[in-house]
Parts: sequence; structure tokens; C-alpha cells
Amino acid sequence: MQQHTWQFFRAGGVDQVSIRTGEDIAHIGELDQKLWVALACPTRGIEFDCATLDLIDQDKDGRIRAPELVAACQWAAAQVSDLEVLTSGSDALQLASLRTDTEDGMALHAEAERILRWAGREGEDGLTLAEVQNRLKALNAMPFNGDGLINPDTLPDAPLLSELVRRIMALYGESQGVDGKPGMGQAALDAYFADVRAIHAWHEQALAHDCVLTQRDAAMAAAQALNAVQDKIEDFFARTRLAAFDATALVPLRPSAEGYAALGQDLLSSRSDSIAALPLAPIVAGGALPLVQGLNPAWSEAMQKFHRHVVVPLLGADVQTLNAVQWQALQAQLAPCQAWLGEYPASALGDMSAAQAQKLLDGGAEAELQQLIARDTEEKQHNQYAVQLEKLIRFQRDLLKLLNNFVNFADFYRREGAAFQAGTLYLDGRSCELTVDVADVAAHAKLAGLAKVYLAYCECRREGKKRSIVAAFTAGDVDFLLVGRNGLFYDRDGHDWDATITRIIENPTSIGQAFAAPYKKFLRMIEEQVAKRAASQEASVTSSLSTQAHALVANPAAAPVLTPGLRKTDVGTVAAIGVALGSLSAVAVGIFGKFIELGPWIPIALLGIIMAISGPSMLIAWLKLRQRSLGPILDASGWAINGRMKINLRLGRSLSQTGKVPVQASRLLNDPYADPRMGLWGVGALVLAAGLMFLAWRLDWFDSWLPVAAQPAATAPAAAGGAPVPGTPIP
Repeated sequence: MQQHTWQFFRAGGVDQVSIRTGEDIAHIGELDQKLWVALACPTRGIEFDCATLDLIDQDKDGRIRAPELVAACQWAAAQVSDLEVLTSGSDALQLASLRTDTEDGMALHAEAERILRWAGREGEDGLTLAEVQNRLKALNAMPFNGDGLINPDTLPDAPLLSELVRRIMALYGESQGVDGKPGMGQAALDAYFADVRAIHAWHEQALAHDCVLTQRDAAMAAAQALNAVQDKIEDFFARTRLAAFDATALVPLRPSAEGYAALGQDLLSSRSDSIAALPLAPIVAGGALPLVQGLNPAWSEAMQKFHRHVVVPLLGADVQTLNAVQWQALQAQLAPCQAWLGEYPASALGDMSAAQAQKLLDGGAEAELQQLIARDTEEKQHNQYAVQLEKLIRFQRDLLKLLNNFVNFADFYRREGAAFQAGTLYLDGRSCELTVDVADVAAHAKLAGLAKVYLAYCECRREGKKRSIVAAFTAGDVDFLLVGRNGLFYDRDGHDWDATITRIIENPTSIGQAFAAPYKKFLRMIEEQVAKRAASQEASVTSSLSTQAHALVANPAAAPVLTPGLRKTDVGTVAAIGVALGSLSAVAVGIFGKFIELGPWIPIALLGIIMAISGPSMLIAWLKLRQRSLGPILDASGWAINGRMKINLRLGRSLSQTGKVPVQASRLLNDPYADPRMGLWGVGALVLAAGLMFLAWRLDWFDSWLPVAAQPAATAPAAAGGAPVPGTPIP
């Protein structure tokens, strides 16, 4: 098997594959994934059609991985006869490009013709994405739309069925239909009627138990009434037996006066738990249980049901009390009824009578609902093929663009707007095109700092909405980029957002900026120290004046009197200051003298001083600029970047551009508000240049550049015989 031949281009410091043809798309799975720029990306937070990304995201986890993208390319390639249509970027599918030599291909072709007929374009070619979407929208709105669900709102002519469907949905859950509305599925319908049959069978087994009450309803009522009070009656007879055993236990077994006093402090009700905890009736040694009078009010209603459904059918209506022997007999007689009642099927239906279960089974509702679901399922195949057509048209339009933002970053390096670029930020006299949406600024900054890029996190606001972005400043100075500065952000749709810097990660933007950084920091430090010193001195003077003013107001007679001629200056202090200034002057003169002795090496010495100051900063900047990478910025946003996407100086200057006056524009240079002192700086520069020229002339630096005839005569003072020494200038 012949392998596909790939073409590569160099960008971002790595070799990236060029994807241009349909064959490239079809064979993308054969490309070594070590050569892919990215291996995964999120389906949200990037500038791409989310519906297309959701179709590729097979496991619906919000991320697209390399195998999912390969599967999408292979599926699209298998549906078309001409692979080049996958590079067209068009949202109109030509029916002639569909394969007809496979069963799925023929089905897609037939469905495309069906949609064209529905759109009134029978026999034409070029099925558009909008037509498929409109067909799906219309199909989804129909009662039978192929999702296998029954929507009760679409059954207006069958109110009983609609009510039953709503009941089943409420008890057994609902499913979301393709129309976005809830409906009942086959599973819920089967579960409902399975429970109905189980309850019906349970009712039919009532007579199979040896229950003394042969009537099903009477047996159920008796078992339920007995279950409700059985523990409480057993508690009563246990207390009476204990009191009969030992009379001293009678008082403790009864409620105490203190207990009733505590109850009297509360707001009582006949159904209060505190009252229900009391004995069922007054405790008497070996006494019987009253059934009508003298009962705990919290248990009065339950005991009435017990008397009506258990005592009267089994012992007679004239029985007003129940002794222990009768109680044991009743329990034995109703034990089979209780066992049958305990076998009631546990389901969401709760209590259901035999008549209700029989009516549901005999009414034919189940068969009708089964037919409706079967009819809806018949349309499922057409719906699936329509969905596949939408998928194919989306892949035809978007796959190539996605590959050029995933397998390679061709769109980014061609400056055509990559999928991860959120828009353009205008701030501090420049535009920043490398902007990325950020979900969590704190988490993003931890990893993005490794990119060695100057990053500014901004909060953007528009019409009550907020979003966070990070912008990369890759060129220009950063002296005025501060937290709190405002700018304007334009998203990819052209909408403008107010942007405010909330966090900054500092890194050099250029070697030139790093060269001036030490001097700017030094001047800034001097300014801060001078400002602090001035503020401190001002506070001291103000405090001193305030103290003297308060003292003068409080005691005018104690005001200091200045005597004319009185010396306030310490002579020793003046002398010490003079000595210090003299020493500093001597040191300065000595350094300057040594510096002058360097002669022609003075420029090199100046250059050495400058490099000693700016060299480390420039070296660090050079190292960081070589390491600038796009990878950590995108990794922090959920991408899995596989290559080292470097941002060199040339690319950085293109991503962050400063404002420039158009070439064809005319300029008026006479600024009426120009600072007049700017001329003094020019005069000072000229004086300094003239001084340096004069110094160079006095030191004969220019002699070697002059012709021999123009050089000064080389004579020397007379020797002992009166002859001048060659090479010695005449004084």
C-alpha cells in the first residue's frame, strides 16, 4: 500500500504539515501524531462553530481529541465520491459528490432528494445546510418526528391518552425529544404496564392465602388496620402483664404527674408525638384494652379503623374491650392477610385497586400507545439520514479550517485569525491580536507564566455581560501598562467591549526595552526617594510650625526673641561639610583625570560602562525572548499543545502593533502646546557635542586622520649642541 506524501512548512520553530487537498484530509490518520501541533482542544471558548465541534465530540465531554478528529475525517471521506469537496468550505452539498455505490450512500442521496422535494426544488442540485436544518426543524415539530417519544401535547384528540402519558412521565421519568420538549419513551411505557400487571396478579392471589376474611377488600383493610396499631397494642398488653406480675411496677409504667406538667408547657395537639408516646390506654394490672372510650387521643382514629375492620368482622360489633387472649387470636387469624399484604409489589404506582388495574389492562391504552411509538419510530431512519446530511455539510464546510487550527496552526501564522484568538485589544496606543478567552484567571496565570510573554489579563464588559481575556503584549514598551488601565476589546464578531487590566505577568518585550529598563528603574527609584524625602521634610516642618504656633498662642510671653548678630550656625559643622565636599571633589577630579588618560579608549570605556549596566538586563531579555512560546497560554485554556509554538521578534511585532500616521497624510508640526524647554535640551546637546569635539582636538585624537602635510610640525627642544631632537614639538 502506497503511503500518502505529505508537504511541510516551517513556522513557530517547528515543521508543520500542510493540509490543502482532500487526500490530505482522508489520510490524516496516517500522519504521526508527534507531528501534530495540538492533540486536544475544548469545544467552547474558541472561535469556531460549536455545533460542528459537538458533532466531532463523540463522548460529549466538551473536548475534541486527535482520535475523534481522525474519525470525523474518515467518516466524511467515506461519504463522498470526490474528496476535493471537503476542501471547498461551502455549505452547499452537490448531490453528485455523494457516493451511490454503498447502502448508506444511496440512503443519503435519497434523503437529499426527498429534502429538495420538500423545499420545492425537485431535480435541482446543491442541497444547502439551511434547507437541511429547516427540514429537521419541521420534522421535529411534527407529532411523529422519529425520536421514538410521545409528546402528550401532540395528542389533542385523545385527552385520556394524553393524561395517561403525563402520569407515566411523572412516575417513570421523561426523555428529551429532538424538538426540545419532553416525551414518554418505550422504556417508561413498558415499566408502567409491567407494574400494573404485577399489582393485578397480586390482587388475584388474595384468596390463595388462608385469610379468615374471604373478601379481598375486607382482608386488605383488616391487614392494614392491624399493621397500624399492632405495636402499640402489644405495648399495652406488655405493660398490663408486667403490672400483674409485680404491683410495684404499676406506678412507673403509668405517665407521671411531672411528665404531664412538662406536656402542659407545650402547644398540644391530638397528633403530637409527645402524646402519641404515652400508653394506648390507662394501665391496670391484667386489665383489658378499651376499644371505644378511654383511648389515647393520638391513636383514636387508628383504633376506630381497627375496631371497624378487625374486631367487628371477627368478634362482633358488641365487643367494646379486648383482652390478651382475644388479642392473640386476632393476630393469628390475620397473619395470612398480613403476609399477603406484605407481598404487594413495590413500584412507583403506590396503592392501586384491583378495579383500577383491570381497567388499565382491558382498556386498550397500552396497545394504542405502542402503535403511536411504532409509528414515530418509522420516521426515525429519515431523521437519522437528515442528521447525517447536516453533519456531512458541516464537515465539508469546516473540517479543513479546523485541521488548520489543530493539526497545524496555519491560520495563525498566516494571520487569518486562528480559532483560539478571541479578538483584538486596543490599549496603550497599540493593538494586541493575540488574545485568548480565559475561564479562571488565577488558574490560567499559573501555567501561562511559563510562556515568557508579557501578559495582561482583562475583564471585558458589554451590555451587562462579562468575559475575561488574556492579551499578549509582544512589542513596544510596557512602562504604562498598569492594573486598572482601560482599553477597548473587539471580539471576532466586531462587538466592542470595555476592557480593564486586572492582572499582569511581566516579561521583556524587546532587547531595546530591556536596554533602557535599568536606567528607567534607577530614575524611578531616585524620584521615589526624593518624593519620600520631600514628603518627610514637609511633614517635619509642618509639625514644627504647628507646635510653635500652639505654644505661641498658649503663652505669648514665652515667644523666642531673636537677638541681632546672634550666630546660629555651628562652625564645626560648616568645617566638616567643607572637608567632605573637598574630599568628594578630589575623588571626582581623580576619577575624571584617570578617565581622560584613557585617550582614544574613552569611547570603549563608555561602552563598557553602558554594557555593565544594561548588559545583564539585555542578556536576560534575549534568553526569555528566545523562549517565548504560544503553548503554555493555550495549554492553560484547555488545549493540549504538542509543538513548541515560538513567538519570535518578527512575529511579535506583527501581533502587537503601534499606531502610525498614514503615509499619505499631511502633518502640521507647529505644536502650539509644545514644551518650550525642549529647545534647551537641544542647546545642551550641541554644547556637549562641541565640548567633546574640543576635548578630542586637544588630545590630538584627530591627528591620525589628517594628511601628513596638515599635521602639526614635529620638533623638539634643542639638545645640548642646540639641535632640536626629532619628534619633539617646539614649545
